[in-house]
Amino acid sequence: MYKNKKVVVVLPAYNAEKTLEITLSEIPMHIVDELILVDDFSKDNTFQLARELGVNHVIRHEKNKGYGGNQKTCYTKAMELNADIIIMLHPDYQYTPKLLEAMISIIGNEVYPVVLGSRILSGGALKGGMPLYKYFFNRFLTFIQNILLNEKLSEYHTGYRAFSKDVLNSIRFMENSDDFVFDNQMISQIFYAGFQVAEVTCPTKYFDEASSINFSRSMKYGFGCLYVSLLYRLCKWGICKSNLYN
Repeated sequence: MYKNKKVVVVLPAYNAEKTLEITLSEIPMHIVDELILVDDFSKDNTFQLARELGVNHVIRHEKNKGYGGNQKTCYTKAMELNADIIIMLHPDYQYTPKLLEAMISIIGNEVYPVVLGSRILSGGALKGGMPLYKYFFNRFLTFIQNILLNEKLSEYHTGYRAFSKDVLNSIRFMENSDDFVFDNQMISQIFYAGFQVAEVTCPTKYFDEASSINFSRSMKYGFGCLYVSLLYRLCKWGICKSNLYN
């Protein structure tokens, strides 16, 4: 626990067998109470390996539900366990678990209720091998989104996120997509609900075993992000309503 707050790390997994052990080995279990791994119908040995490595709660989807669908299961289970601080860590080792303690302390000390690990601050994305086209789209989308949401994040597209239980209890994340745009919908819901968001510099690694989406899926994701941001602005202006927010 951290200052009498229960800390739960959720790991949305898909074909993470090759990187799971090293990811788990760097999690600071002296302050993390429980681990939840949701295997989204992997084709490898992720589910069995997670159980062998002692993950507290290992859940396997009977069919692939998608990245957003995986997170819905993760967060629902975390709330069932009465978690006070919930952190999403990808088990593909693209984000370092060594930042968990810093992210937990920000929420645990009630400085901010949400913390994102930013790959853009200090140039971590390009140093870590992010493809140039993904970097360009990341910067372009973030620029547009900051305008539409009237915020100043360095990026909206990181998969390294920590939340207080109050945040998850206040937003309608189950209304979100089961696809990759889930992440952006969630950030927009957080801002719509009036929560402040902190960012910490996060190095990242791009390698063969790290999960990534191809160019066509990236384009679909990009248009989805723009739609979410425009919908947010229209709802803020009272022009329309959406199940995401109202």
